[in-house]
Amino acid sequence: MTTLLAGDIGGTKTLLSLYRCEGERVLPVAVERYPSADWDDLAPMARHFLGAIEAAGHARPSAACLAVAGPVRAGRSRLTNLPWHLDAAALAADLGIPRLELVNDFAVLIYGLPHVPPEARSEVRPGSVDPDEPVLVLGAGTGLGVALGVPVAAGLQAVASEAAHGEFAPRSEAEWLLREWLRADLELERVSIERVVSGTGLGHVARWLLAHDPAGGSHPLAAEARRWQAQIEGADPGEGPRADLPAAVAAAAGQGDPLARSALDLWLGAYGAVAGDLALACLARGGVWLAGGTAAKLLNELRGPTFRDAFLAKGRLRPVLEPMPIRALLDPEAGSFSAACRARMLLS
Repeated sequence: MTTLLAGDIGGTKTLLSLYRCEGERVLPVAVERYPSADWDDLAPMARHFLGAIEAAGHARPSAACLAVAGPVRAGRSRLTNLPWHLDAAALAADLGIPRLELVNDFAVLIYGLPHVPPEARSEVRPGSVDPDEPVLVLGAGTGLGVALGVPVAAGLQAVASEAAHGEFAPRSEAEWLLREWLRADLELERVSIERVVSGTGLGHVARWLLAHDPAGGSHPLAAEARRWQAQIEGADPGEGPRADLPAAVAAAAGQGDPLARSALDLWLGAYGAVAGDLALACLARGGVWLAGGTAAKLLNELRGPTFRDAFLAKGRLRPVLEPMPIRALLDPEAGSFSAACRARMLLS
């Protein structure tokens, strides 16, 4: 039986998984979650995992794909939030896996998209997929991930992107005022797209509205906003659960709170506009996918007119965007699954 090693490696935790190939499918066999900071490097962690699966009677993987939280160049990566320097060739030799690849942890999603089962995806906006054209995936979570998939003979080839760090372009007076407030409040030289279009960005939009509402100090979200900002600035949150202002804003908007609804609508419009801009930039006639923590949590809102109209509002280029379908990726373990799909491609 052919088995594959898939890794989803982050600054806080690392997920190592064993998959088996069954026809055109990859199926999970074993998974282990490791606190990343407990290990000096990835190699000893991976050796520990491989030793455990071999002791359980599983074959050593024939190929591996390790999705890492950081840029990858020429098979090497230095993780953004860990003092690890990874080298694909050295890891392959150390672990005895002949085919091993490092991929950026967001770009790796491209490899899983053609194989996502129906229950792990949902339609946001209907359209027509052209399999010979590029695919775009965006993920609004803590930050904003952006990656492209370019069709090649072997399938989709992932292309990592830093498009989320382009300049945020206001479309209205409200967005311009928000941008200027963020620049001053966060002491920024410039305001990137990610500062607004991300889960964190939704929290900042709410903070801006609270700061300019005469009754903002007594608003039900005010205390949560203060705790959340203190956490971002590195203050000790003390006892109790950590503040989650973006989630609180979404919940309050669903309950009809006007300020929270305004924050969510501004955020959805900005997200839709950015998605449309990037879909034009790469002519994503293969489809647009929304991933990240907000895709499942705000699915109904993403299907609504605020996101859709902003996506399409590109003047004379609207007809280019109208046929493009938008889908949401709902699987919380999509990173590991996609890494396994890529590992199987390495055997071809």
